[in-house]
Amino acid sequence: MLPSWLTEPLWDRFAALLPQRPQFDAAHPLGCHPRRISDRIVFDKPLQVLRFGCSYEAIADSSCSASTIRNRRDEWIQLGLFTRLKQSALDAYDRIVGLVLEQIAIDGAVTKAPGGGEAAGRSPVDRGKQGMKRPGMTDGYGIPLGRVLAGANRHDSPLLAPTLDLLAELGPLPDEITVHLDAGCDSARSRTLLDERGLRGRIAHKGTKAPAQATQRWHVERAHARQNAFHRLARCYERRISVIEAFFDLADTTITVRSPIRYAWTTHRRDTRPRRRT
Repeated sequence: MLPSWLTEPLWDRFAALLPQRPQFDAAHPLGCHPRRISDRIVFDKPLQVLRFGCSYEAIADSSCSASTIRNRRDEWIQLGLFTRLKQSALDAYDRIVGLVLEQIAIDGAVTKAPGGGEAAGRSPVDRGKQGMKRPGMTDGYGIPLGRVLAGANRHDSPLLAPTLDLLAELGPLPDEITVHLDAGCDSARSRTLLDERGLRGRIAHKGTKAPAQATQRWHVERAHARQNAFHRLARCYERRISVIEAFFDLADTTITVRSPIRYAWTTHRRDTRPRRRT
């Protein structure tokens, strides 16, 4: 399970977005509807599913059933709470630390999707099994800004436009933005797309080997690695895009909130604080 120093800030932000709900359903004809399970109890369950990649039945217990977890998850998705939670974390991070939007990195990652679903397709790197591609975008430090979900058989180049569209959700942008891309986007079409949007591109050339550390692209590679540490994303059994997006928003929020907390361990020390990041 995630440590309390991380789950408590996540819950505080999430609780501020929750609408007021009565403990009992006043419309019940017999007036004996069971008490609504606390949102605080249910909130921990999707976090555990996200972290461990287990089924809802495996994580259910006497305090909360698998059906309750799914129903409350769908209720929160319909209200847009996971998207608002992620945006709230980005806004807070931008105020405290500052997003490095002058440098943007975009790259795709292919993961397994054994259950198929709306965002699955034949994977070219896994013997044609069902897989999912997620072109992700990060700022210059590696903070996840968003992603586009598609089947694993989709090429990176056609997915560049919808990924860049996510910039519109970030509010005011710097006058000059450099977008770092891999060789999959080394084409005239991609360069034209960047020029039309007033963006500068730094694109790896096809046939020329270069380490990711040679450019700013390693930040998005690190973000993919951090997302894959959440086993529900590394091996996705969800079939609906809305549910997958919700888990990604929850993971990105966790990464965003964790970054300044871990950084402060060494910059704002007390005698009891660790001397290095763990």
